[in-house]
Amino acid sequence: MSDAEATLEALKARVLAFAEERDWLQFHSPKNLSMAIAAESAELMEHFLWADSEGSRKLAEGDKRAKIEEELADVIIYAIEFANVTGIDLQDAILAKMEQNARKYPVEKARGRSDKYTEL
Repeated sequence: MSDAEATLEALKARVLAFAEERDWLQFHSPKNLSMAIAAESAELMEHFLWADSEGSRKLAEGDKRAKIEEELADVIIYAIEFANVTGIDLQDAILAKMEQNARKYPVEKARGRSDKYTEL
């Protein structure tokens, strides 16, 4: 199944079933899951350590791609499980944050700039 065919609901159910089958929910507190997200994010970042912007693009497309995909998947899996155990609706949370970001970074001020919203 590709991204175009997948639903958040199906992914959340698959991640939850995986944890339930292994009796891991007892370990999946928000604290532990947030720490797991941070740890896996650090493992993802490690692949790009010391690379410049262009070099990081090449790494993401090169022979390290499979490892990079694995680390990204770990981050997303833990984020989905965090949503599962806290009852967060991911679509609602993402859309609300995108609306908030649109107000903070209006196109006419932010286009082509990397400045923080307080600096626009």
